[in-house]
Amino acid sequence: MKRAASKIVKLGLIQTGCSANPDANLKKTLALVERAARSGAQIICTQELFRSQYFCQSEDHANFKLAEKIPGPCTDAFRKLAKKHKVVIIASLFERRASGVYHNTAAVIDADGSLLGIYRKMHIPDDPLFYEKFYFTPGDLGFKTWKTRYGKIGVLICWDQWYPEAARLTAMQGAEILFYPTAIGWHPSEKKEYGDRQHSAWETIQRSHAVANGCFVASVNRIGHEVIKGVGGDGLEFWGQSFVAGTSGEILAKASTNKEEILIVPVDLAKVDVTRTHWPFLRDRRIDAYGNLTKRLVD
Repeated sequence: MKRAASKIVKLGLIQTGCSANPDANLKKTLALVERAARSGAQIICTQELFRSQYFCQSEDHANFKLAEKIPGPCTDAFRKLAKKHKVVIIASLFERRASGVYHNTAAVIDADGSLLGIYRKMHIPDDPLFYEKFYFTPGDLGFKTWKTRYGKIGVLICWDQWYPEAARLTAMQGAEILFYPTAIGWHPSEKKEYGDRQHSAWETIQRSHAVANGCFVASVNRIGHEVIKGVGGDGLEFWGQSFVAGTSGEILAKASTNKEEILIVPVDLAKVDVTRTHWPFLRDRRIDAYGNLTKRLVD
């Protein structure tokens, strides 16, 4: 492949465990974001819903108290950090949009501290211990990209990562990096039989988005075995393993399964153009033949 002038950007992925104390979780995440910035990270992303334990293990109206306005105190705190350290920050929050309307939302903050915008999770799961439809209204802002100081990025959230349409529509807007704040783990009783396959599928589908779109993919997951007070049961064992994939789907770096980490990964954005030129999947798409993609099923 023809070499292009390098454009190195350092990504910072914040992988942590979460306690039942939202203020403590916020304080810890802010400290880790600052540490990542001091270590050279330029675009820093939190895991999904970092302010709390994964409350979607049950349907409990009391959990709506965890939601917050955007803009609000949390985004204000991250904006100050972004401006202070001249970094881009992606913060995953439980958004209270209005009475009865809540979203799973990522706030995108540029290196000058400005709030560039938000992405609202489009695909909402409803599975055992992942009862998100009870809490989250599906996103209504569509798939979006932002031109930040350090590159053009797209943000999708957790369950979105299984859908090639979401990655494609974001990449088509010029995204050089797709970020996926995530909270995914094993049911402990299923881990022995299905665990390896489940994790492999999760990693493979996201690496395939990097291949199909010639871009970088950064997925940020949490760690820890969370048994929610009042819910009980076996809880969920989050598998960590946050990672960054290169433009050909190769794993550039991966965190552990059970340790809090700041994963700092340099990526060369010049490789996006090189990859898309030499593997011209975007050029060869048959847009005249894809109309049925807007249908649920085709007879």
